This record gives sequence, structure tokens and C-alpha cells, in this order.
Amino acid sequence: MSNPRPLEEEVYDMSGARLALTLCVTKAREGSEADLDALERMFQQLGFESTMKRDPTAQQFQEELDNFQQAMDARDDPISCAFVVLMAHGLEGQLKGEDGQMVELENLFEVLNNKNCRALRAKPKVYIVQACRGEQRDPGETISGGDIVMITKDSPETIPTYTDILHVYSTVEGYISYRHDKEGSCFIQTLVDVFTERKGPILELLTEVTRRMAEAELVQEGKPRKVNPEIQSTLRKRLYLQ
Repeated sequence: MSNPRPLEEEVYDMSGARLALTLCVTKAREGSEADLDALERMFQQLGFESTMKRDPTAQQFQEELDNFQQAMDARDDPISCAFVVLMAHGLEGQLKGEDGQMVELENLFEVLNNKNCRALRAKPKVYIVQACRGEQRDPGETISGGDIVMITKDSPETIPTYTDILHVYSTVEGYISYRHDKEGSCFIQTLVDVFTERKGPILELLTEVTRRMAEAELVQEGKPRKVNPEIQSTLRKRLYLQ
């Protein structure tokens, strides 16, 4: 049997501008300011032009994403990467604006896809969502110590609408997310620690975030809880932030 060849490592070009938009509902979400401070520090260290907006209504979530897309498409300089951080109360597939109205996550994600945002076509788009995705709580489990045909053509060069996207959720579908009233959320704080202290492709960094969160013991209302993020990727290359 022949030896398998190692994967060729294709990497996203990160020499252009890096942009970040953070939309955060702080009302009735104690600890949000600690998360915003941590994210600002991370974006500064990683060389991002960072914009932060507090307490958007449901409509403003959509408007801010639209403005972000239009500003990028109006720029003359090349853009390498965009981060969008969304922090609010939520349900599966929805975020709650400051006005109590709901906005569909899918509508927010659509704005920057390869079809709708020319400046980010074939460029990595990273969405970080700190919000509940349901009502379930995970007490944890104890473990012991240990006929579809693909056609490839060289030309014309086209790209699927939904590639080059990375969704990072603070919790898995159907579950609640946790936040400390002073120290911020376990998810954002862990993610910032890993992204600022470690080097490697972003999916490996996120594996480390998941590992640390899986080891952490959260206590809510006197009961131990477990929580882990969920990562969905259509990235085509490795993404290095530093």
C-alpha cells in the first residue's frame, strides 16, 4: 500500500486590511463590558481595525451589518479578513435586540457571503456568536482516563456562495450560554486568551478553546454545569491570525 502524501498547506493571504465589527447588547447582560474590553485587546494585538456598537435593536443588528458590507465594498485597498462578533440573548437561530425584538442570524450571515460582499469574495469571514441557543443545560458526563459525481474544471473560475465562512458559537444548538456578572463569559474570555497567547491555524486554536472550556467546571445555581462551543467551517485554506 502506497504511503499517503501529506496535505499541501494552502494559506489565506493576510497581508491586506483586517476588519472587525462587534455588536453587543449590554442591557441585562452583566459582564458584557469585560468581554468587550477583552475583544478590543485581542483585535488590537491581531492588527484589526475594530468597530464596536453597544445595545443595537434588532433592526440595527441588520443595518450595522449592511453598513459594514457597504463600507468594505467601497474601499480601494485589499481586505484580507473580517470578524463579526454578535453578543446578545438568543434562541436557536435568533438574537434578541436591545428593543426585545428578534433578528434572524441567517439574515445577518447572508450579508457578507461570496455573492453579496465583493470585497470579501474568497476571503475568510469569521462569525463569533455569544448567545443562548435554547434552554437546555448540560450537567456533563463522567469519562474514564483514557453516486454523486464531482466535476472539476480549470475555467471559468467560480466559487460557491457559502465558502470561506467560519461560525463559532458559544454553545451547541439547543443549549444555554453562561456569563459571569463581573468577569464576562467563559467563551469570550477563553477565546481571547487562546487567540492572543497561541499561534497556529484558527481551527487548531478553536480546538484548544473547546478543550479548555470542556475542562472548566461552571457552577450555576449551586449545580455544576458543562458547556462547549460549536464550530462550523467552510474555510478552504488555513487561516493564521499571527
